[in-house]
Amino acid sequence: MDNATAPRRQTESRAELFSAIDADLAIVEDAQMASMPKSKSERALLVFGILLLLVGLSYGLADWRGNSAWEKYKREWEAKGEKFDFKDFVPKPVADDQNFALTPIIASSYEYILDKNGHRIIPQNTNVIDRLSLKIFDEYSSDNPTNGYWAIGRKTDLKAFQLYYRTLAAKTNEFPIASQPQSPAADVLLALSKYDSTIEELRVASRLPDSRFPLNYEADPPAIILLPHLAGLKYCSQVLQLRAVAELQNNQSDKALADVKLSLRLIDSIRIEPFLISHLVRIAMVQITLQPIWEGLTEHKWSDAQLAELNQELAKLDFLTDYEFSMRGERANSIAGVDHLRRKRDFQEMINIDSMDSDTSGIDRETPFSQQLAGIAYHLIPSSVFYQNELAIAQMHQQWTLQFVNIEQRLVLPEITTNFSNAIDKMRQHWSPNNILALIMLPAVGTTVRKYACAQSSVDMARVACALERYRLAHGEYPETLDVLVPQFIEKIPRDIIGGQPLHYRRTDDGKFLLYSVGWNETDDGGVIVFRKDSKTSIDNVQGDWVWKN
Repeated sequence: MDNATAPRRQTESRAELFSAIDADLAIVEDAQMASMPKSKSERALLVFGILLLLVGLSYGLADWRGNSAWEKYKREWEAKGEKFDFKDFVPKPVADDQNFALTPIIASSYEYILDKNGHRIIPQNTNVIDRLSLKIFDEYSSDNPTNGYWAIGRKTDLKAFQLYYRTLAAKTNEFPIASQPQSPAADVLLALSKYDSTIEELRVASRLPDSRFPLNYEADPPAIILLPHLAGLKYCSQVLQLRAVAELQNNQSDKALADVKLSLRLIDSIRIEPFLISHLVRIAMVQITLQPIWEGLTEHKWSDAQLAELNQELAKLDFLTDYEFSMRGERANSIAGVDHLRRKRDFQEMINIDSMDSDTSGIDRETPFSQQLAGIAYHLIPSSVFYQNELAIAQMHQQWTLQFVNIEQRLVLPEITTNFSNAIDKMRQHWSPNNILALIMLPAVGTTVRKYACAQSSVDMARVACALERYRLAHGEYPETLDVLVPQFIEKIPRDIIGGQPLHYRRTDDGKFLLYSVGWNETDDGGVIVFRKDSKTSIDNVQGDWVWKN
C-alpha cells in the first residue's frame, strides 16, 4: 500500500463507522418513539399516573408520620400508667350469683342479658320487661306536683302529692288509694305501695357484693353501647326519695334509712362504668337521695345511730376520683370513635354520629350527587388526619381535663377550666382537618367537672350536717365552730374542695345554722344562692355559694 491510498481508506472506514452509528441511533430513536404515547390523551394519562404515584407516596408518608406521632405519644404516656384503649376500661366479669345487676328486676330492662361468658340470655317472661321503670307520676299526667329541692331549702309537699294521687284515681287506677283520705304521708305510702315487691327484690339483691350491668362492651364504636338501665335507676331513686320523706313524716325513720341506703347502693352499682353519662346520672341520683337526708335533719327525725350510719354511707362517695376515671373512659371512648371512622369510612356516619349503628357503607343511587362526591372525598382522606385527631384528643385531655382535679389535695381548680376554654377557642381559630374531630368532641367535657365538684361538695356538707345534728342531740344546740365535732361526731371535717379552706359555718338567730362552700366563683358571697336568669328555682352553680341550709 502506497502513502496516497492509506488516508483514503481511513476516511472511508470513519464514514462507514459514523454511518453505522447513525443507523444504530435511528433504531434506538425509533424504539423510543414507539414506546412513547402517540397522542395528547396518552401523555396526559401518563402524567396523571405519575401524579397518582406521587400522591400515593405522599399519603403513605403522611400516614406513617401521623401514626408514628400518635404511637410515640401513646408509648410515652402508657409508660407513665395512662391508658388509651377502651378495652382497658371494660369492667372485669363477675360471678352471676354475686352480681347485683343480674337480679331479674334489673335484667328485665334489657331485651336480653349477658352472662359472665358473654352468652345471651333471653328473658322467658316478656311481661317482666321494664319492671325497673318505677315512676312517681302517671305517664300521661301534666299537672304533677313539684318535688322538694334541698339545695334551695324547699321541702316535699306531701299534701300536694296526696291530692295528686287521689285526683288521679278518678281517671286511672295507676296508683292505689284509700276510700277515705288519711294523713298525707300515709296516702303517699299507699300510692307507692304498688312498688313494694319490686323495691324489696332490689333490697335483697343490693346485698350482693358486685355489680356489672350486662352491656355489649364489644360494640364498635363504644358510643353505640346501649344503656337502658340508667333511666330506670334514676326513676327508682325518685320513688325511694318520696317514700323516705313520707316514712320520716310517718315516724318510720328506720324504713326511711333503709330506702336511703338502697338509693345509695343504686348509685354505687354503676360506678365502674367508663361512660361519662353513667356518672352524670349518678350525680343526679345523689342530689335526689340527699333530699330525705336533709328533710330528716331539718325536722330532727334521725337518731344518733342513724346519723352515724348515714355519715359512713356518704363517706364512701368520692366524685373527684370518679371524675378522673370517667374522663379517662371518655377519652378512650372518643379515640375509639375516631378510629372507627378511619376504619369504616362511612360518610353518612361521619356527618351523623347517631347513625353509627346502621349499615350505610354504600353510596345509594338516590344519594344527592354532592353527597356522593363528599363520600368519595371522605374515602380519600389520609389516615393521618384521623391519627392526628386522636392525638389531639389525647393531648387535650392530658393537658387540661385531667388537671381540673387534684386528687391528693382533694381540690377542684376552676381557673384551669377557664384556661381550657381559652385553649379550645384558640384551636377553633386555627382549626384544620387534623383537629376538627377533636373540636367537635372536646368542648362539652370542659364544664362537666363543675357537676362533679358540686356533687362532692353537697355530700361533704351533708356529712358535716349529720355531725352537727349529732352534736345538737348531745348538747341541745349547735356548736359555735365545726372543730368541736372532731373526733366524737365525725372523724375529720372535709375542707372546701374549691380553694381548700374550711367550709363556712355559722349559727343563725333562729337556732339553726348555715353551712356553705364558696362555690365555682371561688368567692365568699356570704352564703347567698344565685338563681339563673328568670328563675326562682334553678340554681346558677357558676355564681354565688353552694349552700346547705338547716
